[in-house]
Amino acid sequence: MDVINKLQILADAAKYDVSCSSSGSSRSNKRGGLGNAQAAGICHSWSDDGRCISLLKILMSNYCIYDCAYCVNRLSNDLPRATFTPEEIVDITINFYKRNYIEGLFLSSAVVKSPNHTMEMFKKVVMDLREKENFNGYIHIKAIPGADKDLIDSVGKYVDRMSVNIELPTDEGLKMLAPDKNHNAILNPMKNIKNEIVRNKEEKKIFKNTPKYVPAGQTTQLIVGATRDSDYKIINLAEGLYKGYDLKRVYYSAFIPVSQNPLLPRYEKPPLIRENRLYQADWLLRFYGFEAGELLDEKNENFDLLLDPKCDWALRNIHHFPMEINKVDYNLLLRVPGIGVKSALRIVSSRRFGKVTFDDLKKMGVVLKRAKYFITCDGKYFGIKSMDSNQIKKNIIGMDESIYSKQLSMFELQGGVFNEKGSGLSL
Repeated sequence: MDVINKLQILADAAKYDVSCSSSGSSRSNKRGGLGNAQAAGICHSWSDDGRCISLLKILMSNYCIYDCAYCVNRLSNDLPRATFTPEEIVDITINFYKRNYIEGLFLSSAVVKSPNHTMEMFKKVVMDLREKENFNGYIHIKAIPGADKDLIDSVGKYVDRMSVNIELPTDEGLKMLAPDKNHNAILNPMKNIKNEIVRNKEEKKIFKNTPKYVPAGQTTQLIVGATRDSDYKIINLAEGLYKGYDLKRVYYSAFIPVSQNPLLPRYEKPPLIRENRLYQADWLLRFYGFEAGELLDEKNENFDLLLDPKCDWALRNIHHFPMEINKVDYNLLLRVPGIGVKSALRIVSSRRFGKVTFDDLKKMGVVLKRAKYFITCDGKYFGIKSMDSNQIKKNIIGMDESIYSKQLSMFELQGGVFNEKGSGLSL
C-alpha cells in the first residue's frame, strides 16, 4: 500500500481522538533546525488572537490486538487496515512542514503486537525527528498503557506533550466493554509521567542543561455515553485527575456508535449537549473555583441539558443571590452566571475608580441577559420581582430556546465543544 492510501486511512481513523489542544510548550529552534513550538501551541484549534493552528494528526497504525466494543479499530471490526513505518511518518511530517501545511505532529496508534512494540516505534519516530531531522516543532505522543516505564520515559524526553487515554470513567465499564484493559494499567503511566515531570523540573533548577521532559504536560480523554456512568462520576474523576496527576486537560468525547454490540447504548445522534455540559463544568473546576461536589451530588447526578452548569448551580443556591456587583470579591463574582474571568477582573479593576453601573457591565463583556437575575448594581435590581428559581429558569430557557430545541449536530457546531475553550456557550 502506498503512503497516500495509508494517510487517507490513518488520518481518518485519528478523528475519534479529541485529546489534542494548544500546548504550553516553548521549545525554541536551534541553529540549522526546523520548526519552533510557540507557547500558543499547535493543534486544529484557534488561538486567543484568532489564528488557526494546525498539526499532522494521524494514527501510526489501526491494527489492534484489543477488541474494545466502543472502538472503531477493534480487532473484530472489518475495515481497511494500514501501518506507517517510523520512516514514513518522519518523511511526511518534514515534507508537510516544509510546505507550510502543519506546525507539528499529533501521533497516536492502536496497540500493534504489544504495548512495548508500539512505544518502540514511537521512540524511533521522535528520535529521528529531533536528532536526524533537527525538527523542533510541537510533538504530542500517546503513551501506551502497559508499556515499560523506562520506554515511556525515553519517549518523553523528545516530545512536548503526552497523553494516556482513560477512555471509560469506571473500571466496571472497562471490564464490560474492554476486558483486556483496567484502570490501574492506565493510571500508573499517568502517575509515572507526573513524577518524572516533577523530577525533571527539580533537576533543571540545579543543572540548566537538563533535557526537557514533556514540558507541555499530559492530558487524557474520556468517552461520554458508552456506559451508564453519570456526570457526577465523570466530573469527580476529572477533578481527581487534575488534583492527583496534574493533568493539563481532560477531554470529553461524545460516544459515536461504531458497533452493534448489545452492550452498547443506541443513540440517534451522539450526546453532544451532554459533552458540552461536561466541558463547561470542567472549565468551572479549573478557572472558576468550583468543586465537583458543588456542581453535582448523589441526588442530582447529571447536568441539566437546558442550563449551563453555573446557571444550574446558581438556581439551586438562589439564597446566595442577588450579589451586589460593587461589593462582592472576585471569587464570588466568578459564581455569577454571565460573568466570566475577564469580565470579573474588569469589574474589580473598575471599582477602584467609582461605582459600576448596569450599563457599564455590558461594556465589560458581562452577559446581562443571564446575569441580571443574580446581581444588583448600587442596590438596583433588574431581574424579576421575586427571586423565584423556577421562574428565573423559565425566563433563561425561553431566552435560549432556539439553542436547546434540538440535539446539536457535529456539523452545526461553530467554535463549539471541541475547541480549546471547551464550550460553545458563555458561562
